[in-house]
Order: sequence, then C-alpha cells, then structure tokens
Amino acid sequence: MGYHSPVLLNECIEGLNLKPNGIYVDVTFGGGGHSKEIMKHLDGGELFAFDQDDDAHKNNLNQKGFKLIDANFRFLKNFLRLEGVRKVDGILADLGVSSHQFDIAERGFSTRFEGELDMRMNPNSDLSAKEVVNNYSQENLANVLYKYGELKNSRRIAKKINDASSISNINTTKDLIAVIAEIVPEKHRNQFLARVFQAIRIEVNDEITALEEMLLSAVDILNPGGRLVVMSYHSLEDRLVKNLMKKGNLAGNMVKDFYGNPIKDLIEINRKVIVASSAEIADNSRARSAKLRVAEKINEN
Repeated sequence: MGYHSPVLLNECIEGLNLKPNGIYVDVTFGGGGHSKEIMKHLDGGELFAFDQDDDAHKNNLNQKGFKLIDANFRFLKNFLRLEGVRKVDGILADLGVSSHQFDIAERGFSTRFEGELDMRMNPNSDLSAKEVVNNYSQENLANVLYKYGELKNSRRIAKKINDASSISNINTTKDLIAVIAEIVPEKHRNQFLARVFQAIRIEVNDEITALEEMLLSAVDILNPGGRLVVMSYHSLEDRLVKNLMKKGNLAGNMVKDFYGNPIKDLIEINRKVIVASSAEIADNSRARSAKLRVAEKINEN
C-alpha cells in the first residue's frame, strides 16, 4: 500500500464545490492524495497545504499554484497571512493519523508493531508518548485516558501503568501492551488497546485543542459561499465538527438572536453525515470509521 489512500475522495472534492480560480487549503496534506485531485480542478487558482510531518514533505507536488507549508494546522490563519492570503474559498481536513504513520513501526502509533513509544506527528516536538506514560502522575494519566480514550476504567489502567513505570521505564508499544494485558477484556482487546493508544496520542499532539483552533480559524477565513469539508475518525473529533456546523459553536449550545434565529456562520450542505460505501471499506479498511461533514459559509465576518 502507498503512503496513504485518500478516503471518500470523490465526496470530498464534490463537497468543496471547486472553482477553477479559487483559493483552497488542504490542512492535512499527508500523502497528497486529496491535494492532487484538487489541483486537477484548478486553472489559475491556488492550493495551500499544511503538514508538520517531515515524511509528508517528501510527497510535495511541486506544481504551479501549489504550496506545502511546514506547520500544524492550528496556525492556519497566521501562515496564510504570511502568504498574503486572508480569505479562501474552501478548506479540507482529513483528521487523525495517516496510514503511513500507522505503518511505520518506529513512530509508535500502532498496536500492531513493536516500536518506540513516540506518537509525535511532528517528530521535532518535545513531548512523546514515552514521557506521558512514564512521567505523568497517576491522576493526570487517568484523566488523559478518560477524556481522550473515553475509557471508564481509566483509573485502573493508569494505576497499572504508573506502578510498572515506577519499577522500570515503559519504552515500547509492546511494553505498554504487556503492562495492561491482564486488564484488557479479551472480547474487545483491539478496541480497548486502540482507545488507550488514541488517548495517549491525542495528549502528545494536543490534537483536540489544535482542532478547535483550526475550526474557528477556518470559519473566520472562509469567503461567503466557501466550503468547510471535514473528515473525522472518532467521536471526539466528530462532535466538535458537528457542533460547529449544526449549532454554530464548538460547545454545541444553540444561540439565537432577538428574533429567535440561530446565530451561526455555517449551514450544513449534508444534514446527514457521509460515510464510505461497503465497496470502499472493502478496499480500504481505514474508511470504516470515517465520517464526512460539509458546510458552507453564509455570513461575512
């Protein structure tokens, strides 16, 4: 398999409602699959892509009208301003971890391979999974597991990890799995481990706060009629996207004006979440958990 097979590719492109001379942003470049398709529809337009992973930059398209920016998408607005861009016509986000990141054992993202407990999307950042597992207090670790993994037995897991790390450092993915093995319910083993790894990964990369900042920036810089297209892979991400598109804010509390009209800058294009077909899932298992939401900017800031 290549670097990363783009999920719901046609649906994403359709959702962006591309104009040949428009300005667009792919905030999660990765293997460049979505960006390549967007570029096919542009004639005089521009596409700016973001990725903080050095590996992704090896996939640079090197095409006229395309620029790959080495930054976290939370800094979307600032880096576009450096390029002289204040408003755009569409923004695409394919959230989560790329297939490439999962498949490289030494990145430590996957429960399938033995590798260093790393999980940094930006290999140059300071905080790694190893530090979270070995240096966080039991209480802080429990909070991470509960908040980002939605694990009800987070305190028990945290105690197990904390006790083990006080004796010897937990250095690899297999070390971590071995430590919590006896409290892993066999029936739901894969799902349980995935949630533990997800929670630690989100903490390492500050993913939820970064997503919140990107979404708010996206709404701000979209032109009226511009589209926000977001694909998420777990409930924490999807909840934020859904709240913003349906209720107008990240908290999901509908605010109305004096006349009882909802105060919001976006209107949903697809009221029902878009999911992959059985054929696509059979071809790309990553598509199974994908949820795509599309909204259009209706107000000028």
